[in-house]
Amino acid sequence: MNTINLAEKLSQFSSHWDPHVVADYNANEVMVVKFQGEFPFHKHDNTDDFFLVLEGEMQMDIDGEAPRKVRAGEMFIVPKGVVHRPRAAAECKVLLIEPKGEPNSGDADRIPAPKPRI
Repeated sequence: MNTINLAEKLSQFSSHWDPHVVADYNANEVMVVKFQGEFPFHKHDNTDDFFLVLEGEMQMDIDGEAPRKVRAGEMFIVPKGVVHRPRAAAECKVLLIEPKGEPNSGDADRIPAPKPRI
């Protein structure tokens, strides 16, 4: 049981779309990540996708729907099986929660990030 300073963890890396695990929560990994630019459209067949914006602002594109703006202090959950794409015009810092072993790229052709622990 330790206190985790998310700002300190985020200061340890500068890459985008590269989640870093900061804690385990039941069968899930709690991660911090920086977004900038566009991630490919993808879906997760077996899990919802959880996003909590810590700093900045992102857009969540949902296939066939209008984009949703997600600002600092707001969270967005994409239900399993829904095709989506996060994007951010400027750097955005986000907390993610995903089941252990779930590739961040879902079914996209993009190679999943390695999710190092920090």
